[in-house]
Amino acid sequence: MGKVLGIVGEYNPFHNGHLYHLEQAKKMTRSNYTVAIMSGNFTQRGSTSLIDKWSKAEAAIRNGIDLVLELPVLYATSSAENFADGAVKILDSLKVVDYIAFGAETSDIDLLDKFADVLYREPKPYKTLLSHELKKGISFPKARENALMMYLNDIRKYANVLSCPNNILGIEYIKALKKYKSNIMPISIARYETGYHDTLYSGNMASSTAIRNIVKNGGFDILRKLLPSSSYCILMENIKQGHIVPDLSVFEKEIIYNLRKMDVSEIAELPDIAEGLEFAIKNTANSCNNLVEFFQKIKSKRYTATRIQRILLYALLGITKKDRMLSKKTIPYLRVLGLNNRGKFLISEIAKANPKLEIVTSVKRFVDSNSNKNLKLMLEKDIWATDVYTIGYDYDSWNHLDFTKKIVTL
Repeated sequence: MGKVLGIVGEYNPFHNGHLYHLEQAKKMTRSNYTVAIMSGNFTQRGSTSLIDKWSKAEAAIRNGIDLVLELPVLYATSSAENFADGAVKILDSLKVVDYIAFGAETSDIDLLDKFADVLYREPKPYKTLLSHELKKGISFPKARENALMMYLNDIRKYANVLSCPNNILGIEYIKALKKYKSNIMPISIARYETGYHDTLYSGNMASSTAIRNIVKNGGFDILRKLLPSSSYCILMENIKQGHIVPDLSVFEKEIIYNLRKMDVSEIAELPDIAEGLEFAIKNTANSCNNLVEFFQKIKSKRYTATRIQRILLYALLGITKKDRMLSKKTIPYLRVLGLNNRGKFLISEIAKANPKLEIVTSVKRFVDSNSNKNLKLMLEKDIWATDVYTIGYDYDSWNHLDFTKKIVTL
């Protein structure tokens, strides 16, 4: 059937940098088919997707992806480790994928593999160094970066590698491939011109962060230059319909309401809560009514802003530590969001290669027939995430879109 390329992305929204990455990945791997594992309506950094998951799937397919599968929200809103673990677990379960290509700040796959190998094996000297760094009261990502630098004993060579978010994700993808003993080959493609957090654009390239800021500030004219034409049209149609959700602040009243309603023991059951952080969150929620003030009061060197933001998202969506543990021991279903004719062929080949996989093309049919409690809970979280997401619309905030929206077919 030829080579199959796997890509993991948020496409928030699909821009020229994503198109460049996709074209380069296809060229490097000479793949015949491309499957994307895509996060849905909420993202890994604990925020919202600018447009809904079906609109993102359509943009991806119109720009060269053959099959779009949803990364369940229990993975999509998690740390880099769990995000990558869930995505690789799905790609590996397909039994037809030959490559996974990701964008990173470096194209040196051997360099990323060296970090991934240490994190996978966790040798005792490294764990000792990590424990020592954590006792300094710094955040886990910074402690891990310091420990790895000292363990590998070449600060000049490895400087700044772990401070770049896409490098970190790339390392986690490779680590997950090792964990599942996968035959999928990792391919790293250096990001073109703009960085993950860049708020400025260069030529016709801009990061997703920059594009979302442009949309929030109403600078729509420049978007024609920064997005493929089909992606631009899809985004503008959503803007016209009032169907964009710029960031988590749209739900700030709901989040603070939930935190005030929860007792401290319930907050302690949210993922990423540790070391008494639940008390600080409860006290902060009881003394402010917006997220800007919330972050100002709770920020510290031990907890990154992203970690706090994810915790707030868990409070909004009702995601618990128990849910997270369930996701770690479960092989997810394949939720099809969109496909073209090549994607239809790919689905049939996946079904042949792994007949045990649950392929969800109709949510209602799956809900009615499924007897797996873990998959049931996982899908319920996805459905609820969509129901919450549409509250952020200006108009036509329909409930239960997962039951009524059809697969994007092109």
